[in-house]
Amino acid sequence: MDQGNGTITYEGTRYEEEFITSKRGLELFTCRWLPANTEPKALIFLCHGYAMECSISMRDTATRLAKAGFAVYGIDYEGHGKSSGLQGYVPSFDALVDDCLHHFITISEKSENRRKQRFLLGESMGGATALILHKKAPIYWNGAILVAPMCKIADEMKPHPIVIGVLNKLCSIIPTWRIIPTQDIIDIAFKSVEKREEIRSNPLCYKGKPRLKTANELLAVSLEIEKNLHKVSMPFLVVHGGDDIVTDPNVSKLLYQSASSKDKTFKLYPGMWHALTSAEPPESIDLVFADIILWLEDRIIAGHQILEFERKVKCCDSFKDIEGN
Repeated sequence: MDQGNGTITYEGTRYEEEFITSKRGLELFTCRWLPANTEPKALIFLCHGYAMECSISMRDTATRLAKAGFAVYGIDYEGHGKSSGLQGYVPSFDALVDDCLHHFITISEKSENRRKQRFLLGESMGGATALILHKKAPIYWNGAILVAPMCKIADEMKPHPIVIGVLNKLCSIIPTWRIIPTQDIIDIAFKSVEKREEIRSNPLCYKGKPRLKTANELLAVSLEIEKNLHKVSMPFLVVHGGDDIVTDPNVSKLLYQSASSKDKTFKLYPGMWHALTSAEPPESIDLVFADIILWLEDRIIAGHQILEFERKVKCCDSFKDIEGN
């Protein structure tokens, strides 16, 4: 491992960190994993889950993808990881998505990246982030990988409209209060005991009860996505553990069935839990990433074929114009 000037080179990848200032004036932590010695095949933008962060929690995912030849970019949301804001507090999910959108577009529009394809990868709540990013810029992304995405509240878990009304009123009075009762998500999301301990010992991960406004924002965005599943038109791959009890695999299947996208894939992995890309046995994680990378490679090849076809069409048009003159 080589380290210097804020850059770490490890096993053929280069890791870098940077703080940026958002349009709202927030200091947000960003990071990137790049192939050390080759030009990246495409850009992948990470959307982490609730209470998580990128630099440690999604390091293994990013490293795998960088080794496979992709440039991988992460950002810690407001109130998450190393970014500014009250830990675990999401005052506006829409603003959170706008922060991601601005950062991802800034990277994509750099001269060296403009011709590279752009993919989103969202885990859990990050899946919701990816879907709202798609809503805000429907044709900008070449596709998305949704890992156990949060995209609908299970009917048996959905609060009564009266309860939602009360929740909305309380949010204006005590938005940051940690009064939402929940069971220990770490124990039911991560199968690997080692991974559970890593999360518990990571000070960048929020481990308190959900704050009132945060819970209300997550409920609202879940209801919004649920109503608009049929409007998801970008290419996507959904991967979900069959034994996930944090987000419902049947909801991912519903997304697959409802989306208007003509390029959509749903893969269910029997016996796997919520954190199927990081907390399963190594051979299971390898299987999931083999499917993810194959899906990405296929879309990149298809994208290159489309670009080549468009180039030939332009050449033919130019030739006809010359002949016409």
